[in-house]
Amino acid sequence: MKNVTCIEDLRTIAKARVPRAFFEYADSGSYTEQTLRANRADLEAIKLRQRVLVDVSERDLTTTVLGKKIAAPLILAPIGLCGMQHGDGEILAARAAHAAGIPFTLSTMSVCSIEHVAQGTGQPFWFQLYVIKDKGFSRALMDRAIAAKVDTLVLTVDLQVLGQRHRDVKNGLTVPPEMRLKNIIDIATKPVWAWSVLMGQSKTFGNISGHVPGMENVNSLAKWTNDQFDPALNWKDVEWIKKYWPGKLIIKGILDTDDARTAVDMGADAIVVSNHGGRQLDGASSSIAMLPRVVDAVGDGTEILFDGGIRTGADVLRALALGARACLIGRSYVYGLGAYGQAGVAKAIDILEKEFSVAMALTGVGKVADIDGRVIDDGMAKPAAPRTAAPKAPAKAKAKSPSKKSAP
Repeated sequence: MKNVTCIEDLRTIAKARVPRAFFEYADSGSYTEQTLRANRADLEAIKLRQRVLVDVSERDLTTTVLGKKIAAPLILAPIGLCGMQHGDGEILAARAAHAAGIPFTLSTMSVCSIEHVAQGTGQPFWFQLYVIKDKGFSRALMDRAIAAKVDTLVLTVDLQVLGQRHRDVKNGLTVPPEMRLKNIIDIATKPVWAWSVLMGQSKTFGNISGHVPGMENVNSLAKWTNDQFDPALNWKDVEWIKKYWPGKLIIKGILDTDDARTAVDMGADAIVVSNHGGRQLDGASSSIAMLPRVVDAVGDGTEILFDGGIRTGADVLRALALGARACLIGRSYVYGLGAYGQAGVAKAIDILEKEFSVAMALTGVGKVADIDGRVIDDGMAKPAAPRTAAPKAPAKAKAKSPSKKSAP
């Protein structure tokens, strides 16, 4: 991996190593992918304020999230089907996150189950919950997470109905899945990937398998899950989850100021400003565009986390400057997982941390706690007024010592 210098390098390698259907499942957005592109474009449009001659010889990347210290303001986001990027993908990603001193979030739609990850890591992690029509299943998932010593629940609220991802349909990654000849040929050309998945502990949705009798294969589980997403989901569901869950509650999928205020009123310990990575409402605002508005609306009422488009350490700096406590990274670490397994996830984290550290230094910041809007070039500099006449030649004057008033 010595020639891997950025997240895009990991993406290129993952694209070559992971079958197209599963790579594009993680890589794609919904419909025309406007919001997917906006997440990146709007981050890149934020220019940083370069500062010089500030002592940044010692830089501290640590911060706290929900009262716990983490090594850098990064959290591995919940990603479905990580075990189809690499065998035992969720376990490997959780191990890499623990080694780096940052949280890992397991998805409801993971391949490795809650129990597999707990046994495979022996370390605490977060769990992400989708509330579905079968409320008994949701309660059972929370009970299993509690038994696995999960203390932080990430409740995703922006998936009441599924946004269509055109690339999934074209690749046969539908409900139920279609095994097409081109997919079989593609898999046949990826023997390393196939072996890793074959050796993995699970080949299906680990958290769902076994819950409904007679639904053990991928087709039946996928159909059941698709039918279970609940358009009737509302704030009352959040209320009962808050009462039921004994640990910290994070609400993920907030992109509106009114929703942010309601989430705080409901007792959320933190909220995640997110548009589901551009995979749901196509045409929604980018996450970074909404972050300052949500921060202004909530104030100090709760911690704000950011999710959507992070590909560089400079992106992390941008989000923190606009009020985020830390950033969730999804595709960035998934590319590493698909490229090199656990080592690839560790590499993705390392790349982002090093880029973030350099961005801090070059904007004159030594520790995370000092990052604020001052590192952003707000574009307030005005061009000089146009001259209406040629300037007069300056009068000759005797040299004089500079005064404080005339000092630059």
